[in-house]
Parts: sequence; structure tokens; C-alpha cells
Amino acid sequence: MRFPEKFLWGGATAANQCEGAYNEDGKGLSIQDVLPKGFKLITDEPTADNLKLKGIDYYHRFKEDIRLFTEMGFKVYRFSIAWSRIYPTGEEEQPNEAGLRFYDEVIDECLKYGIEPLVTISHYETPLALAKKYNGWADRRLIDLYVKYCRTLFERYKKKVKYWITFNEINSIIHQPFMSGAILTPKEQLTQQDLYQAIHHELVASARAVKLAHELMPQAMIGCMILAVTIYPLTPNPDDIIEVMKLERNTYLFADVQVRGEYPAYAKRIFEENNIHLNITNQDKEDLKNVVDFVSFSYYSSNCASADPTKGEPTGSNMTTNLKRNPYSKVSEWGWQIDPQGLRYTLNRFYDRYQKPLFIVENGLGATDELIMQADGSYTVEDDYRIQYMNDHLIQVSEAIKDGVDVLGYTAWGCIDLVSCSTAEMKKRYGFIYVDLDNDGIGSMQRYKKKSFDWYKNVIATNGESLIE
Repeated sequence: MRFPEKFLWGGATAANQCEGAYNEDGKGLSIQDVLPKGFKLITDEPTADNLKLKGIDYYHRFKEDIRLFTEMGFKVYRFSIAWSRIYPTGEEEQPNEAGLRFYDEVIDECLKYGIEPLVTISHYETPLALAKKYNGWADRRLIDLYVKYCRTLFERYKKKVKYWITFNEINSIIHQPFMSGAILTPKEQLTQQDLYQAIHHELVASARAVKLAHELMPQAMIGCMILAVTIYPLTPNPDDIIEVMKLERNTYLFADVQVRGEYPAYAKRIFEENNIHLNITNQDKEDLKNVVDFVSFSYYSSNCASADPTKGEPTGSNMTTNLKRNPYSKVSEWGWQIDPQGLRYTLNRFYDRYQKPLFIVENGLGATDELIMQADGSYTVEDDYRIQYMNDHLIQVSEAIKDGVDVLGYTAWGCIDLVSCSTAEMKKRYGFIYVDLDNDGIGSMQRYKKKSFDWYKNVIATNGESLIE
């Protein structure tokens, strides 16, 4: 079960879910600061019940946290830079030096311990001012503002950061247009025309960032990041097969453009049937030819689909309300199907399609953890369920590598407990490290190693040989 010698083992976090300090050192508001209930926009101002405003106080404790990552043996650490910490409204002439200095320290701390930084440039945290002024990515002007932000990061960190990701789960804009695209138009009122024009703007921005990265950092690798919505037909009925084919294109479209440098042939039918007429300039077409170096993705679960909406049992998850439960899969507390083999399947599907290196940058199990005192007076969490989940998924990664898939690495999501993106609560925990904070924002913020901490440490130390089939 040994992995390639240079396999990048590590973990992943997002600024808006862990940093806190939402109004310190010149930071502006991001769209996350007005999402106290997860996906649902309640108000356009921060409210006291938004746990993301305080996060897990990573802003002040990152050195302690990175030391813990080092103890586990991380080779890579994926984190995001908060756009509004660098450009508070997105339109300043000069960046916020205090924000840049913070990420100087984070990156330097990683490098001190031999950890490669993997930086997500935009992880669901567009400056709120750009949502209010331009309706987010619905407006073409965000392209230049994003590229200016990218230039600032590339010039500052070009000698220190090798791996970059342009947008987190870029295809999620279809499901969550405000969180992913900063589009204030209510989802039920947003036309397909406006939605796909916003998608186009993001794709052009990503391609221009790739071009700029290649110019300024020829030694670096810059990739796209896809939310892997892995879907099986509910039955062998050909209608279900075709339904899955159509749904998969909501995922593939985004990677196809960023890997191949142009819109795929099937997009023409999608646009015609939905009366979508994109404003694509000749310069846009040239920009899109700047393709990514690798494809990264998140994978948590798989689902089923049927052409007949009355067939099958709903998943019960707030993430996949239109999909069906797989009767052969177990289900997590939050209704997410547990399907390790789906990860092998997804890796093979992406690699067969693109022949580009792949990077699993999110995978893990969200669960309710119980902090318990041990005989020696120390505290831990007996999270064997998380160990089982990750062990089984990593075995399937090994199988995919044997299949011939080029996998750069694996960063476990929420390697330290953080505020959930989908529900904005602490109860749903992913980490190897427990953070003493509850859903009401009460707790000491003390860090405790879970049982999975030493398990993952051993997996990394043995380069996967300790995994159990």
C-alpha cells in the first residue's frame, strides 16, 4: 500500500472557517461575514451569531497549529488567503500591508518545518463590497480586480509558494451563487443567462491568473479545483444513464474549459436549450487557452440520480437535495453517502479525461466528536469512525495510483476542527485536532489531539504502508 516517494501528505483549511479576526488589521468584510447560517443569506451585515467571525482564532494561534501539523508529519498544507484581508473592498489602489505580513508569517512558518504551502487564492470569500457594488461575478469588472489581487500574491510569494489553486470548487456557483460567486440576486430569481455569464467571468479570470503565474513563477504549478459531484445511475434504465450524463456535465464543463482551453462541444446544446447567449470576446477566447497544470478536487461522497424524480429515496443531505440515496452505501450523520470506491472511480474518470496530475485537496468525515478524559488526565477523542473512513478512502487512492493515475497528494479537509461551511456550526467536526468551541461560540479554544492524530501521523511516516485493507 506504499505511496509514491514524493507523495504530498497533508491537510486543508479555509481562511473564512478558521482565522476569525474578521475586522482586525485592516481586513474588510467578505461574503462569509454575512452568512451566519451556512449557505443562507440572512442580512447584509455581520451578526453576533456568525461563528465564522471568530473562527477557531487561527489568526492568533497559527504557529501553534502549524507545529501540530508538523508533528503529524505534513508535507503540504493547503490554506486560503482572504481576499478582503489584502484588498478590503477589492478596489484599493494599494494592498493592505498588514494582511500581507500575516500570510508572510504563515508561509514562513510552514517553510520553517519543511511544509509546502498550497495556496487557494479565492475560497468562497469575495470581498462583500464587490457583491454589493457589482453583484459579484455577474459583472465583468471583477476579472481585472481578481487578476490585480493575484499579481499582488504572486509577486509577494513567488519565491516561497510552488502550488496554487485559482478558485475553490468553482462549479459550486451552480448550487450556491452567492457563496461561490458573490451574486446577490436571489437564487430563485437568477436567470441561467446571468448565472452562466458569471461562470464565464470566473473561468476567464482563472485562465488569466494561470497566464500571469506562468509568467511570474515559471517553476510554480497552478491548478483548478472542482467539487466532485460523483453520480451513479439509480438503475440500468437508459433514461437514468442519460440523466447522469447530463448532470455530470455540470461538473465537467468547468474542468473541460480550464484544462482544454475552450468550451466543450456539448456546451453549445446546453446554452441553446436554456436561451443562454454569452458575451465572449476574442480576448476571452485567447485568455482561456492558458490551461492549468493540475486538477484538484474535493471528494466526500457519491449519490445516485434518476430521470424519474419519483423514484428512489432522497439523500437527506442539504448538499444534494436533487439526488438519490444509494441503497448500497452507508450514510454519515449529515446524510452524506460514504463511498470510498467512489474516490477511486472519480480519480480514474478525471485522469482518463484529462491526463493531468490530480490533487485530492478535500476529503474527510464530518461527525459529532466527544472529548473524553483519559486515565492520565489528558483529553482525547476516540474517533475510530473517522480513522475507518479515511483508511478506506486512502486504500482506494492507492488502488487508483496502481491503475496508473498520477496523484500529487492528499490534504485531509479540516485537519483541525473549524466552522462548517454548509451549516456554520462547530458540531460538525472533521479534524485530527479537537478545538474546544461549541455552536454558541463558548469554549477555551484549547487544542487536543484526537486518536486520529497519531493514526494519520503513522500513515504519513510509513507513506501509507500502515493502512489496513
